Amino acid sequence: MTAVRCVVFDVDDTLYLERDYVYSGFSVVGRWAAVKFGIDDFFERAWRLFECGVRRTIFDEVLAAAQLTADQQLLDEMVTMYRRHRPSIALLDDSRRVLDALHGVIALAAVTDGPLESQTAKIAALGLDRWLDPIICTAARGASFTKPSRLAFEEIEEATGCRGDGCMYVADNPHKDFAGPKDLGWRTVRVRRPASLHCEQPSGTDVDVEVSDLDGLVCLVGVR
Repeated sequence: MTAVRCVVFDVDDTLYLERDYVYSGFSVVGRWAAVKFGIDDFFERAWRLFECGVRRTIFDEVLAAAQLTADQQLLDEMVTMYRRHRPSIALLDDSRRVLDALHGVIALAAVTDGPLESQTAKIAALGLDRWLDPIICTAARGASFTKPSRLAFEEIEEATGCRGDGCMYVADNPHKDFAGPKDLGWRTVRVRRPASLHCEQPSGTDVDVEVSDLDGLVCLVGVR
């Protein structure tokens, strides 16, 4: 088997917890809603819905509970504020340890889905350009690059000169993250963090190894 020469990371729920970003965004929107509408418990209501598994309609439901009309213009304003906010998030300790251990030893990069404004803000807040190059936000390339497409991973191969099982993708979402790199012959590692949004979903056959954190990744890569 070829030695691993390149490790590529997902971002959300791989290097930090996505729920921390949601918490940060709801806090910003909540402060705005308190001033604009006098809704002092916007954050609490939104977070409670999120914890109950509600997605996509949280802002609508909180506004409706406050007897406010959730017209599309208002919702768009809130979503934009959420996506453009400067997030209060940090790398998980195990993520920082593995990035420090592998940086300068093998190629490190990232491929991440999600709205470009959000992902760019997360990358900046986490300081990922200190360790990872290139960092591909698929939204910047167009819909055809969104996972499970293999296009972003082909771009990584071109940028690093590493191919096939010399590459490893580390991510969290079994529904979309692994099909593209696996189709190119990459090794795949799913980090299944207990607090991650997809933790309860089983891994598919396109996942080679499943871990609960990144502390064992150096051994999986084979770097000493």
